Amino acid sequence: MDSLLMDCTVVDARVLTGAGPVTDAAVWVRGDRIAAVGPAAEVAAVARAAGDVREIGLGGAYVTPGLVNMHTHLSLSLPGNGGDTVKDMGPHDLALHMADGARRTLLCGVTTVRCVAEKDHADFALRRAITAGRVPGPRVFTAGRALVCTGGHGHEGTDTLECDGADGLRRGVRSQVKAGADLIKVMISGGIAGEHEQIGTRQLFADETRAVIETAHSWGRKVTAHAGPAEVIAEAVELGLDCVEHGYQLTGPVAGLMAARGTALVPTLLVTRCEEFFAELGVPEWMRRRSLDAGPRHLESYATALAAGVEVLLGSDMPPFWPFEGTNATVRELEHMAAGGLGPARALYAATLGPVRWLGAAADLGTVEPGKYADLIAMDADPLASASAFRGVRWVMSGGRVVRDDASGWAVL
Repeated sequence: MDSLLMDCTVVDARVLTGAGPVTDAAVWVRGDRIAAVGPAAEVAAVARAAGDVREIGLGGAYVTPGLVNMHTHLSLSLPGNGGDTVKDMGPHDLALHMADGARRTLLCGVTTVRCVAEKDHADFALRRAITAGRVPGPRVFTAGRALVCTGGHGHEGTDTLECDGADGLRRGVRSQVKAGADLIKVMISGGIAGEHEQIGTRQLFADETRAVIETAHSWGRKVTAHAGPAEVIAEAVELGLDCVEHGYQLTGPVAGLMAARGTALVPTLLVTRCEEFFAELGVPEWMRRRSLDAGPRHLESYATALAAGVEVLLGSDMPPFWPFEGTNATVRELEHMAAGGLGPARALYAATLGPVRWLGAAADLGTVEPGKYADLIAMDADPLASASAFRGVRWVMSGGRVVRDDASGWAVL
């Protein structure tokens, strides 16, 4: 097996297409896109007639689009010894560290990521390298550096940009757009990782939040906000916010407002239930306690959002590939989302087409349909029966290239 781009037909599969599941199915891949999908006999015959005779058998596996992780930090450095190791990296070490994380992310079946604060604009170089085929990794949509007030959440790192006042935040938005940002990330409240703040600490005034949203929208960029308390979220949603990260303390009325305005939620449930991860990184006790203590309210907030009809999207905050509780962080987050009231079918949507629609990329990604990029993953269990099926991902294709095949022992190294 190799990862060279070759026309092929994926056969002996059960494919979950945009129109529903197709058993005994085949997917014809030409170049980096899907040419046809449907009953195996029909699709294979058309492919052979066109001269594409290479076939890849998947042994009856379920095939879905690759997963999309909407809250990614490939340069994450939390307080503690593990985070200090990343903080101390020079630019060359950091680039290689992020490239390795991108490769590992792709191999676990995450074929698209949304980066929501990365150090030193290294994410743009990584995106260019992946697009050019020099580095294996997922498709990257990125916010560049997140915008934060002086001393605000995450101000300690080079993955944020301190800005104050409406004019300062407008300049901050423009600076990220200039660098190549696909979206804008802003911190509007405190959070778990800030020692001198609380989750409920307001960090921007209304005119500052308005300046971020208006400026970003004028440049055709959506805005997502790190936010915890309901009242701060409500203000931002009224001003046109496109997405909330975390949403630790939502109330029914605020969740209803989000649903009415079309503001999505990336709940990152792992953030308040990852004691093992924090211990591994040597995270200080104050942060562990704040995280775990916020857990019950966080889960209640998530349930409130679901009940109100808020669109929820998959995002782990932990590195997508991180080995955690018997799987990787992306799948574990999806399991929490499904168990928290979403269910497996809606969890599949929250991990594929939902994020892609938010990113404005539904013409190219998110479903197994002709014309879409051939970003596919395969597993033996049915993901419509349980989100835990993704624990068994054993085959990954990205843009028509097979990058992992457990049956043959192949994986991009």
